[in-house]
Amino acid sequence: MRVIAGTSRGRRLANLKGRDVRPTPDRVREALFSILQSRLDDFSELRVLDLFSGSGALAIEALSRGAKTACLVDNAPASAKVISENLERCQLTEKAHIAIKDVFWALHDFPPEAFDLIFLDPPYGRKLAEMTVSEICKRGVLNKYGTLCAETGADEILPEKIGHLQIFDQRRYGSVMIHFFCDEGLI
Repeated sequence: MRVIAGTSRGRRLANLKGRDVRPTPDRVREALFSILQSRLDDFSELRVLDLFSGSGALAIEALSRGAKTACLVDNAPASAKVISENLERCQLTEKAHIAIKDVFWALHDFPPEAFDLIFLDPPYGRKLAEMTVSEICKRGVLNKYGTLCAETGADEILPEKIGHLQIFDQRRYGSVMIHFFCDEGLI
């Protein structure tokens, strides 16, 4: 796994070990960021939240492309160790905060509209993506003009609308599905 673009381009990222671990493949991250680049134009000044962050690859990619800050949330101490190592490798430690916490508890800690871009990549098949998007809406942590990207298994169907967020694009990459949400008033 490597950083695809930006200041840390080409740097290899450490990953977690285990059979339950499934990092977002490079080709899927590349496609995801290509779609985001065309929508956002620029990553500078973005405040990023990476939920179920695993190795931190999604937030690190955004930081490498110019995001202002990132908060990476995962409840596993092993993930926090790998994230910290990856941030150091990419010289992005000062721009990031790691929270070793349950995602649903962490969402209580953030003020309204704290983030411009949210990634979530929960374990597949547990309906965690839908529940997390719903909680994000309840807590109001996504900026009104922000974008949310949820990764699920290709067979996991998310509703077109969750709270005030609506899917504006979906892409399938083999066994992975990426759902892009924004405020329903922006579609």
